[in-house]
Parts: sequence; structure tokens; C-alpha cells
Amino acid sequence: MTIISKTMKFLLVSILLVGFAACSSDDDNTPEVTTTTVVDVAIANGLTSLAAALEATDLVTTLQGDGPFTVFAPDNAAFDTLLTATGIDLNNMSPDELAAVTNILLNHVIVGATISAADLVAAEAGYQNTAATGPNGTNLSLYFTAGSSVVLNGQSTVTDPDKTATNGVLHIVSSVIAIPTIATFATTNPALSSLVAALALADTGTPTVPYIATVSDASAGPFTVFAPTNTAFADLLLELDPSGNTALGDLDPALVDAVLLQHIVAANVQSSELPNGTVTTLGGPITADNTAFTLTDANDRVCGIVTSLVDIQAANGVVHVLDKVILPLL
Repeated sequence: MTIISKTMKFLLVSILLVGFAACSSDDDNTPEVTTTTVVDVAIANGLTSLAAALEATDLVTTLQGDGPFTVFAPDNAAFDTLLTATGIDLNNMSPDELAAVTNILLNHVIVGATISAADLVAAEAGYQNTAATGPNGTNLSLYFTAGSSVVLNGQSTVTDPDKTATNGVLHIVSSVIAIPTIATFATTNPALSSLVAALALADTGTPTVPYIATVSDASAGPFTVFAPTNTAFADLLLELDPSGNTALGDLDPALVDAVLLQHIVAANVQSSELPNGTVTTLGGPITADNTAFTLTDANDRVCGIVTSLVDIQAANGVVHVLDKVILPLL
């Protein structure tokens, strides 16, 4: 059966179900309330490729549930691009392909909230959890920025927002949102640009970890990354050179490598799993206080975990943002 014929069958069944809901009645001949789910809204807006993918992955029933759901729905051209690039045939998927496509679709769904475009614009930027899962069954994060347009994970733009349904809202987007990696969140949040620069600088030497390649690899890890903000790196440079004449690029790549290792744990540790005691990083032990939400390095320097920026979950690990850079023993 072709994708087109399968989609047409799905459309016909959906139309019949909507008609039945509108016309059916109880014993007193009182018409029942018609529901228009996010699936119906997708069909009404011509998103036939999304409809075919939902049917192929058995997610139709899920999105016809109570929700509420916020769905970022790729247009047909976006799905065609994905299927061409991956060579996936929705009518003949292997178990691995089925699992991958299902998780990609769920990466476009936020469960438990109806989030309008105005809500996103008012927030300006932030993170939401999607229905997709990563290491240990944790829900993946989605980073949004809202300026002249709403952009998701730095790659997909909302082109037609606020298609309302009785169980949520649907926003049409320009491209399929890829499963995020640690690199996705490091490169899309401008407050972490110094961390990206530090990773690249360490790679110019003889790094213990090939940093950029590792954080970009969805199959790597999983890791926990304690991610210092740009301000934290600026404070570090002044700590190392109070004159203010040292830039990040002036540091020895070997030193930067040693510093970065202090920020990486070879496991996916959510904030609720932080111990009250020793945390073993790739660069050695540090001490966590899971009540004060702090990390103390080997120099007795206390680094605060930014509580509003924890559990940023990617396929290859989780990110917690820090207000200070952790240092190895000096």
C-alpha cells in the first residue's frame, strides 16, 4: 500500500468518525459535543505526511486522547526532506526505524500544556520537555527562542501558529526537529557560547576527549555536563588574570582540557539524582550539596547550579548550568 493510499484511508476514517460524533445522540436525542483533536486539525490543514507518519507509528490514538497537547507539526515538504534523507519507507520500517520515527514524532509533542505562540513570545526563550525519550527513559528537552519568529532547537521555525483543537493546539513548523544532542543545546543558547568556544579550543590541542565530536554524537555517552555560563567564564578569566588582559583564546588548550574534564560525568545524572557528597567527574572528584545545589571543587571553590536551568536533556546526556567554572587542583 502506498503512502498516499494509506493516508487517504486515514482521512476517510477520520471524516467518518467526526461525522459520527456530530450526529450521534443519547436516548433523549441530545446531540453529543463534537471534538476536534490535534489530529483532526492536522488533517484539516493538509498535513498528510504527518497523518501518514502518525498512522504508521500508531500515535493517532495517543494524540486523540485528552491531552492537552502542544504539537509542532512539520509541513509536508519537511517530512519529504526527512524521508528522502533517511531512506525510510513509512510502509516498510524495520523495528529500529519504527522506534526512531516514533521518537522523532514525539519530539514535536509537549504533553500536559496548551502553549500558544503568544506564550512563547512572552517567555522569549526557554526549555520545555517533549514526549520523546532519551537515556534512562528521561524526556528530551526542547529549546525555543521567540523574536521576530519562534525557533525550536535553533533549526525549525513556526510558520503558521495557533491551530486550536479541543485537546490542545498545533503550530505548523518549517522542518522536522531532530533529536537533540548536548551540542544542540550548547550552540543554540547564546548564554553558553563561551562553553562552545572552550570545547573548540580544547580540541586544538591533544584533548582527552574529542569534545565537539562527542557532544554532537547522539549515540555517545550518556554524559552529564555541568555547563558554565558566559559570565562564569568571564569571571574565571579575571580570577586567573585580575588585570583583565587574558581572553579565553589565550589559554593553553591543555589547561582548558583539564578544566572541561571537571565538568563531565560519565553517566546521565538528573538533578534529582545528585548525591550529597562525592561526584566523580572525568577529571576527578568534586563534592555536591544536593540541598544547596552547589558543587565544590578541589580548591574549595563553590560553584552554584542554576536551579532554573537543570535537566536539559539530550539524547547523549543531560546539561545543568553553572554560575562558576570548576577548576582542577591548582
